[in-house]
Amino acid sequence: MPTHLAGVLPVFQTPFHDDESIDFDTLRREIDWLFDRGADGIVMAMVSETLRLSTDERQTLAAHACRSAGSRGSVVISVGAESSHTAERLAQHAADAGATALMAIPPVSVSVGEDEQLRYFERLLRAVSIPLIVQDASGYVGRPMSIALQARLWREFHPRVLFKPEAVPIGQRLSELRDATNGQAAVFEGSGGIALVDSFRRGIVGTMPGADLIDTLVALWRALQAGDDRRAYELSLPLSALVALQTGLDGFLAVEKYLLHKQGIFPNTLIRGPVAFRLDEETRREVDRLFARLCELTKSSPSVTHDP
Repeated sequence: MPTHLAGVLPVFQTPFHDDESIDFDTLRREIDWLFDRGADGIVMAMVSETLRLSTDERQTLAAHACRSAGSRGSVVISVGAESSHTAERLAQHAADAGATALMAIPPVSVSVGEDEQLRYFERLLRAVSIPLIVQDASGYVGRPMSIALQARLWREFHPRVLFKPEAVPIGQRLSELRDATNGQAAVFEGSGGIALVDSFRRGIVGTMPGADLIDTLVALWRALQAGDDRRAYELSLPLSALVALQTGLDGFLAVEKYLLHKQGIFPNTLIRGPVAFRLDEETRREVDRLFARLCELTKSSPSVTHDP
């Protein structure tokens, strides 16, 4: 496993033009901003709206992300799909484009047994030579993966297999996975930061939050590494309150794009529909209050002037 596949790896949001085509100029600006703010890498995954992109769009977006990142840090590309054939095609393309690692969720439209899930991940691992992060995204979509299956994948393919467990209860399942792999599996936190402090104490190697709160997440990660509990909880409590407002995947999308727009990174807050969550005025005001608090704590600029 590459030693640099760790730390704070935000999942970038996909910006769109008014016609819903991908805005690659804004994407490059977002990626530059993330690295300038201290990100250790970038990730293309669920809140990049991968489930709402065509296969061609996913490949084009992955290639642009790899080029934009250059040599500044890790690039993780999510390649999960509803068929093993498509997932393998996406995996090979991501590897050819220069990705550091792949990430994949199991298919979400059909409930399959563990043997089928195992074959699905084995096919991806045999299609490329770069690492694969197995993502249990059942906190948002799909169904929980068993700890036994994840441990088996680790035994057969480590150190090329890493994990991003998001099934609930997050902490207990993370510890079960850690113990089932003798404390050796590399695991990333993926709750938007709400479970970061607890997950850090259970042995994670990094976090994959949204892009909008990069200043807070970098500061929090550094505080945890330094053993500075006072600073960690000072940052974690308002962060957790803000993340708690985001209900489901579309809740994350709405708030993250709003905050990226508020900070002058995105020209709009466009999300491809249909959507299950819309940011109402009262929630927006609470987001603003909590975000202002986080900006005070990190001494970062809260916003440029925008009317979303």
